[in-house]
Order: sequence, then C-alpha cells, then structure tokens
Amino acid sequence: MIGEIIAIGDELTSGRILNTNSRFAAGQLFAAGHEIIAMATISDIRAEIGAAIKKAIKRSDFVIVTGGLGATSDDLTNEAVASALHRPATLHPEILARIREQLPDSPVKVNATLEKLAWLPAGAEVLKPEARMAGHLIIHDDTPVFFLPGVPHEMRELLTERVIPRLARWKAGATRHVLQKVYKIFGLAEIEINNMLSHLEKSDPDLRIGYYPVFPEVHLSLTIIGTEKSRSEKLFISMDQEIQAIMGDNLLGFDDDTLESVVGSLLKGKAKTLAVAESCSGGLIAHKITTVPGSSAYFTGGVVAYSNDLKTGLLGVDPAIIDKSGAVSGETARAMALGICRRTGADIGVAVTGIAGPDGGTAEKPVGTVYFGLAGENKVIDLCRHFKGDRWKIQEITAQTALNLVRLLLLDKQLPSH
Repeated sequence: MIGEIIAIGDELTSGRILNTNSRFAAGQLFAAGHEIIAMATISDIRAEIGAAIKKAIKRSDFVIVTGGLGATSDDLTNEAVASALHRPATLHPEILARIREQLPDSPVKVNATLEKLAWLPAGAEVLKPEARMAGHLIIHDDTPVFFLPGVPHEMRELLTERVIPRLARWKAGATRHVLQKVYKIFGLAEIEINNMLSHLEKSDPDLRIGYYPVFPEVHLSLTIIGTEKSRSEKLFISMDQEIQAIMGDNLLGFDDDTLESVVGSLLKGKAKTLAVAESCSGGLIAHKITTVPGSSAYFTGGVVAYSNDLKTGLLGVDPAIIDKSGAVSGETARAMALGICRRTGADIGVAVTGIAGPDGGTAEKPVGTVYFGLAGENKVIDLCRHFKGDRWKIQEITAQTALNLVRLLLLDKQLPSH
C-alpha cells in the first residue's frame, strides 16, 4: 500500500526536537511491504494540519499522523481533523473514565484539562484503550488515517502493535515482498559508484538502487519490491553478489556495520591486538574503536602525541627523523607506528600525523596533508594523503582511513601505496 506520514508540532518545525518518529515509522512500514511517498512536518496551526491531512487522504492508501494529541492548548490535531473533515468532536466515555481512574486526587481544574483527551473526531476508533495515549483511527473516504502520540516510545508501541497488523489485514494482497540491504563503501565518491553500477539500475522493474553520501563513506541501498516471493529472492541474491563483486575492497560492511565494528570483529577473530598513535586526529581513532562493546579484548590503548617531545620521549621516534623529515612526514608516521607497538606490545600499530588546519599549512605541506604509518603482520608501510575540507572533515576522514588500513591488513588485501 502507498502511505504518507505527517508529523505535527512546533518543536519539530523549529528544529528544537529531532523528528525520529517519521524515520522509525517509515522504516517499519517499508519493511512490512508498504511504500511511503511523502513525509511532512507541520507546525501547530489548525488550518495547516487540516489541509495536510486532506491532501494526504486524496493521494494515499493510508496516512499516519503523529503528535498534537495531548491535553495542552497547543495540541490541535483532533480539533483540526474535526474541522477539516467535518467530524465534530465526540466524547469517548471509556477514555474519560480511565483518565479519572488514573488521577483520582488531582485538582478539578487538572481533570477538566485532561478531559480534552477523551474528545475525538466523530467516527474515531480507539486503537489501544488501556494505553496511556490510546491513539485512534478514522476511516475517511475509504482511507485509514491513524493518529498516534508524538512521544516516541508511545508512538512506536502503537505503530508496531496496532497499525502495522491492521494494515496487513486492510486489503488482501496489497502488500509486497520487500528485500533490502545497505552497503557501506569507503574510498570511492558517490558519482564513481553510480557510474560503476548504472547498468544495473534499469535491469529489472522490481529493482531500486539508492546512493547516500554519509561522510566520509557512501551508503548504497539495494531494494527489491515484488509480488512474487521466489522471484524477488532470486533477483536479490543475484544483485547482491554482483554489487559485492563490483565494489571489491572498497566495500567495508553492510547494514548496521561500522568500520570500527568490522575492524574489531577481524581483530577478535584473528586474536590480534591493536594500538594507535595519533597526532592530528587528537584521539578520534581511539574513540571510534572504543565505541564498540568488547573492544578491550583487542585494543591495548593509544597515545595522542601532539608535541615532538612526546613523539620522541613516549613513542621512541628518533629526533633525527623529525629534524630531517619533519613531524609531518612518512618517516615519522612509520616510526610512530613501530613505537606504539613496542610501547604497548600490540600486534598491530597504526599512526597518523598531519595538518588538520585551518592554520599550519605550507606550500610543500598544505592543510589536509596527512601521513599514515602501519606496522604489523610482518609489514611496515607509510603513505600520504591530501584531504579537503574543514578541521572536522579532515580529522574524520583521517580516522576512517587509518581504520581502513587496519581492515585491509587483516584481510590480507593489497595495501595502498604512496
């Protein structure tokens, strides 16, 4: 079925609150075989709420509305619906009784305010009477419109327990088989990936490929939406294999994988340990590694050696290397990687030293120049990269590049050269 999601609230349109409800609802509905053609966010303005709902009813098979169902004066969803759809507010005694049961000792004024929750547009069907926020359904012009609370955990409960099962029974055969996979790609630009896969995009009407830059990665989505289960599964397997083959070593993981979790799994699987020596990334590599639960099994630790004194004193970098080649150099990065291995006893050491900016660059070594050192598995390498962007971007892509070097080393893949 084709659906639309409308989220209501000034807190959303002002940016004070992140709209996680629409994202969650879209994901759950898509997984259930439905397609969302539009998602709107509307302020607490009665006329705008009504207009948005009327428009959605005309073009969609179902509508999900979240927010604006509370007892305060800015909760206007029910009033907007009553006016726009000509469904006057009707008292639901069962809801009113439950409110009074829950608040027997509250002041009369509070009780009167909360009674607003019991007045719903005519024809409304309560979704879950026993819930704190019951939600309701209106069928208008043969289109189901589900009204759910804006509080995320309340909305999610009603969506999964009431809305999705109800939609599954709405029209037999209306739902489709949906298969989806997300590929995490590093080291290729979005347009490069698009060019590599463009021949697949129109190969089958049930196939969809999407490209989503999530700096410094690109996330690629493969979606199969079909009416025949066996055909969809065969197509999905075929396309999955082809995409993996084309992406090759640039494919770092799938779905919920992160580069740090992939590296962690490889280290754990091979019973190897890792240590990091960081300069320009300021501890970001270590931070990423330790966001993964259980990282203590393979991460021995790291050093943020910003000053040359720490590079020489703590990591054992020969001062002559810095004097000759500079702190930002391949020779220094290589020495830092070897030094952190010696210092911690780790099997693998990765090091970075560079210029994250906005100042400090020279004609020879401009801002964005970063040298990497990698030691382990009987290999020692260094390489240089020139990144673009602000300080955050340079540090982020530096950390990702360092972790990717470790990934390639553990997979025994060809390591990049200078």
